[in-house]
Amino acid sequence: MVAAACDPTVGCSTLSGPDVEPGARTARTPGSFVKFKKGDTVIYPQHGACLVQGVEKKTMFGETRDYLILRSVIGEMTLSVPVDKAADVGVRPPVNADELEDLVSVLSKPDPRVPSNWSRRFKNHQEKLKSGDVYQVAEVVRNLAARNRDAALSAAERTMYERARINLVSEIAPALKVSNEEAEAYLDQALAKGVLREKSETVAAKKK
Repeated sequence: MVAAACDPTVGCSTLSGPDVEPGARTARTPGSFVKFKKGDTVIYPQHGACLVQGVEKKTMFGETRDYLILRSVIGEMTLSVPVDKAADVGVRPPVNADELEDLVSVLSKPDPRVPSNWSRRFKNHQEKLKSGDVYQVAEVVRNLAARNRDAALSAAERTMYERARINLVSEIAPALKVSNEEAEAYLDQALAKGVLREKSETVAAKKK
């Protein structure tokens, strides 16, 4: 038996799990159903890309329900999410190749609305990461990359920046069907076209 701290409304994390039954199940979204099957790649907020292992019926807190069993690509952690709550906690398919153009647009633009106050900025970015929305995660990466360009990040913001980058890379990779290294290069190129371009141009101008 594996011990795990679980909340039936949001799921739980374990280090390992029993065999799960294969086959497709559905996760409810407003007005529609999203079907996930064993082997699918999905995105789980703050965990990045995960592979669907299957569905297992579990009894927790006196209630028996179907749980979506996920294994995170980053860290290979096993996650259990109630099927009927998967959409509520932000479990979703990764972006497709066409949507990556919009992602590059987000990464390429500065955001003047970022709070200058550290605590407000940190909270704002935390909320974006928790949302699980890929474009909000991209905003965090973009904003912290720009800030790191102009001034050193605090230890907490650097950790947040690195985590946000990893999550974004784990989503870009399956969308482009490339390795994580190639996805990271794609991310860096997008930043170089946007928020990091000004700095490189400024340095070049000073050398003239």
